[in-house]
Amino acid sequence: MNAQTHGFALQNDLPVYDATQLTSPTGLARIVLGDQVYTLRITRAGKLILTK
Repeated sequence: MNAQTHGFALQNDLPVYDATQLTSPTGLARIVLGDQVYTLRITRAGKLILTK
């Protein structure tokens, strides 16, 4: 994926992820950090919400 074509500028060589590819068709994904599990959700308005 070329982030430049999506209006983003890569800074400091940070990885770029497409949220729609990270989430299931329902717009949900679980993300684990240490022993904590978070839920990433794409809202109907196209925003991202990360909750514990």
